[in-house]
Amino acid sequence: MNLENIYKSLREGAKALALLNGNQKNAALESVKVALAENKSVILAANEKDVAKAREKGMKESLVDRLKLTNERIDSIINGIDSVIRQPDPIGEIVAGWNTNNGLNIRQVRVPMGVAAVIYESRPNVTVDVFALAYKSGNAVLLRGSSSALESNRAILKVIKAGLENCKVAGAGIPLAIELADSGDHAEVDEILSAKDYIDVVLPRGGVNLIKTVEKKKKMPVIETGSGICHAFVDESADFEMAANIAANGKLQRPGVCNAIECLLVHEKAAKEFLPKLVAKFDGKAAFRCDEASYQIVMEANNQATNKAEVSKAIPEDFDTEFLDYILAIKTVSSTEEAIDFINAHNTKHSETIITKNTDNAKTFQAKVDASCVYVNASTRFTDGEMFGFGAELGISTQKMHIRGPMGLKALTTTKYLIDGEGQIR
Repeated sequence: MNLENIYKSLREGAKALALLNGNQKNAALESVKVALAENKSVILAANEKDVAKAREKGMKESLVDRLKLTNERIDSIINGIDSVIRQPDPIGEIVAGWNTNNGLNIRQVRVPMGVAAVIYESRPNVTVDVFALAYKSGNAVLLRGSSSALESNRAILKVIKAGLENCKVAGAGIPLAIELADSGDHAEVDEILSAKDYIDVVLPRGGVNLIKTVEKKKKMPVIETGSGICHAFVDESADFEMAANIAANGKLQRPGVCNAIECLLVHEKAAKEFLPKLVAKFDGKAAFRCDEASYQIVMEANNQATNKAEVSKAIPEDFDTEFLDYILAIKTVSSTEEAIDFINAHNTKHSETIITKNTDNAKTFQAKVDASCVYVNASTRFTDGEMFGFGAELGISTQKMHIRGPMGLKALTTTKYLIDGEGQIR
């Protein structure tokens, strides 16, 4: 099947899907859940091939972790579908309604986008998350994953289609509503981005190079999901134990994800007391790239540590890099305002946090930092559809149009106006 045939098939799938009610869509998702649970071994076997190839090619382990599936991760994926099922069906929701002076009844109602293309990297869980959200919101979806996850995505797509086929007779399953572009050829991306007559919206989900490519070449609207150069700022009034815990969670739990922190800012008046606590908390598990003011403090603390970390002086590029690895850049600042200015100059509008006991500084930080999610005394790792109560997610939107932050069901909807009259003319 060539891409044009895939586009036409998806358009037909979108038409059929738009006619299903919430109960029918939920029944289809339940059928896919069963299929995924019954075919875990098939999916894991395909994933093992992808992981083996990635390691052969020298992919760093933090990125291999993004690629890898386990029984537990598949269970989590299935639970994500459950969460989507429990969400209200957004289609048909009346966003606003009123009567005009001449008696017209006007309703603004939520409707599907139509056909969405999602271009993403590595993580095969995205394949299921995107399908579930697209299906529940009435959209057909073209998936284009990275070549590194090709075997996993093929296996998952086959299982999803089987689940939809199982309930097709009942009118709930629309196998035409999902397709995978799986040639592995980069030219395929260019072709997808040119298909404006068939694709209504495109969502890139990956690193900065992917985002730039899509923005440059797309011929249709884009909902941009950004890379994550995220910061934690430790204010002079912070609880330093709390700050060390938040920083460790933000960097060490899963460094290869977009909501991990890449840079820690520390108030100059807090540096001497806080940074040794940070070094102790990290226990040699990450490398530190320090500005001049923090370097000596970190070095001295590291020399006293049982497990030594790699410590070096930062270069300017370190403060503009999404490491996706066990590396943390550290910079000292003289005020909350300086921290805010630095973040706004170097971040990717994703997620930022301040650790502070000062209410005024917290309010200023949240008001002035330009990002989709701005935290006070909490880890940036919470920027996630599941953590926000959305179930699965399409990604984290870092733009300001239509939707911003974790994207759930409503991100793939638009609205139209329905107007009822009784013969009115103008």
